[in-house]
Amino acid sequence: MLAAAVLLSLPVSGALAEVQLIPEGALSAKALASLPHAPQVTHHTVYKGEPGAKYNHGAVMITHKGRYFMQWQSSAQDEDAPDTQVLYAISEDGEHWYNPRVMASSGNGSLITNGGWWSDGDTLVAYFNVWPNKQLQTPGYVLYTTSTDGLIWQPAKHLKMADGTDVNGIIEQDLHTTPSGRILTTLHRYPGLIATPMYTDNPSGTDEWNLGKLPHLPFEGKTSREIEPAWFSTNNQLTMVFRDQASSFRVLTSTSNDDGEHWSQPEITNMPDARAKLSAGNLPNGVAFIVNCPSGSKTRMPLVLSLSDNGSSFNRFFMLRNEASNIPTRYEGKYKRVGFSYPKSWVTEDALYVAYAENKEDIVVTKVPLSALFKTQ
Repeated sequence: MLAAAVLLSLPVSGALAEVQLIPEGALSAKALASLPHAPQVTHHTVYKGEPGAKYNHGAVMITHKGRYFMQWQSSAQDEDAPDTQVLYAISEDGEHWYNPRVMASSGNGSLITNGGWWSDGDTLVAYFNVWPNKQLQTPGYVLYTTSTDGLIWQPAKHLKMADGTDVNGIIEQDLHTTPSGRILTTLHRYPGLIATPMYTDNPSGTDEWNLGKLPHLPFEGKTSREIEPAWFSTNNQLTMVFRDQASSFRVLTSTSNDDGEHWSQPEITNMPDARAKLSAGNLPNGVAFIVNCPSGSKTRMPLVLSLSDNGSSFNRFFMLRNEASNIPTRYEGKYKRVGFSYPKSWVTEDALYVAYAENKEDIVVTKVPLSALFKTQ
């Protein structure tokens, strides 16, 4: 979604020693070629791009009152086009999906993109990012709408900070709770897109948001080097993992020991990445996971699940989708890219679901049964 930002290829400083997040060579090209597939993994098409909606991207899933919900942005052909809409679809089982519904549409010179979900068990919240100016000359902001059944939605409102002011920035789609119950995500703030952790202790997820403090690696322009993070927890320490906009093609990390209020200086790791959104979290048994495309280039293939018992060393790896399973692109379009883009995960009691866009055309969800995954330990 950040195609409009100023992207800079900054050299990786020799002073930045890599943090060893994985064993050396564990995700090399040779290792990836022989990586085992996740056990009993299945893939399900949520929506297949078609004329009038050839571009589809930014898939995010949640469960609410026994149903599965998927949200994404869609347009006739091009990324972030003036006709962009936020769509969502519903499923009874996470595998078979009803036709999508329109949740929000761009207009009046502003672009609207999807900002993810939240549910407190009673009320489902859908977030939208509003971009008044694609050159990032004015701040974006966040709207939200609520529903009890996922069918009838209330009028959109501004997301609010703890002091009652509007949340100004672009919200990251990866909201989930810390062990204390605090809701944690990241805001990309003006000027430009500066990644800043954001949290609330209000279980509704609709107000009382606060900004955390994250130092940044040196960068130029309007976009911080660390963007589009996800996070996991281990032993009451939170770890954010970031896309590196400086094109190191490595995952960046930062940690917090006070429930997301203050974060360490980000560091570069030896885990390869595709300079794209990634996903992270914890399985029900506490195991930390990362889902990304560890190509070490802009290639968004393969899609890999990495697991860690302690959060500091990921040493079990499973193939979710490889190049051989990728279908050919069907349509032309601005910023189109082959591969499995922007994975976002949702964990239930019995499965890990990974939602993503295939070739920025089709919305797909991959399901990994936890019972089969745990047997590999």
